[in-house]
Amino acid sequence: MIKVSSEVKKALEEGRAVVALESTIISHGMPYPKNVETALKVEEVIRSHGAVPATIGIIDGVAVVGMTPEEIEQFGKRKGIIKVSRRDLPVVYAKKLWAATTVAATMIIAHQAGIEVFVTGGIGGVHRGAQETMDISADLQELAKTDVTVVCAGAKAILDLPLTLEYLETMGVPVLGYKTKELPAFYTSHSGLSVDYQVDSPLEMAQIIKEKRDNSLQGGILLTNPIPEEFAMDKDVINNAIEVALKKMDEQGIKGKECTPFLLKTIVELTGGDSLESNIKLVLNNAAVGSEVAKEYAKIK
Repeated sequence: MIKVSSEVKKALEEGRAVVALESTIISHGMPYPKNVETALKVEEVIRSHGAVPATIGIIDGVAVVGMTPEEIEQFGKRKGIIKVSRRDLPVVYAKKLWAATTVAATMIIAHQAGIEVFVTGGIGGVHRGAQETMDISADLQELAKTDVTVVCAGAKAILDLPLTLEYLETMGVPVLGYKTKELPAFYTSHSGLSVDYQVDSPLEMAQIIKEKRDNSLQGGILLTNPIPEEFAMDKDVINNAIEVALKKMDEQGIKGKECTPFLLKTIVELTGGDSLESNIKLVLNNAAVGSEVAKEYAKIK
């Protein structure tokens, strides 16, 4: 069961631009009240660009598409909200739980609601050491099968970026760069890795989405959007923080879906909060680009 807000439902019925947003960033990505402030600010950016935001979360076992400010506030403060991906959804629905949607789960619910464009910070991917652990985010499989365009600042920098790109290539997911030929590295705009193609305007991106859908080429599209240089972190500083955080994670035996929240929290502590500020700025930047893409797609679909 999906509950779509009246605002989102009306926009979809009228063929207007709607942009999906995840809720894991609220419940697991940032401390309160920064998480709620950021979520509401992202919605403001989307509205200022002429699109309708649709924050997605699960409340009492019901997927909500277009959470209210009050519901977002509850997500930011409530303890025990679980982080869910595709595998968790039937259990969460059956048990009537509160749950925050990851990239994968948000893509599924957005697609079911009829939303094409989804904005996030960074996707999950192949974790470092995955050759031994097989720790690969379900986000990548979802991108291969679900018809949603994801706008992000690349994969999270804590991951193995070259292997993440290889996996996406294998799964047939187009990895595009917004006004760049280089894959952004989340906190910085440079990874030294190439994207498949550069896209230079929201209209061009909308045309690519339309061709993929019109030709029944199943799966998502990844549009990577670099963090603005003025908000990017020093490469050496962030890489050092990531290495220290990874070591702490191994020492504490943290595994599975707890890895990413632990690493991001530890990196915030190690950088004195600088990484959190960069994270917020890149999400706002993605929201602006995603809104423009959604508007152009709404005109031509």
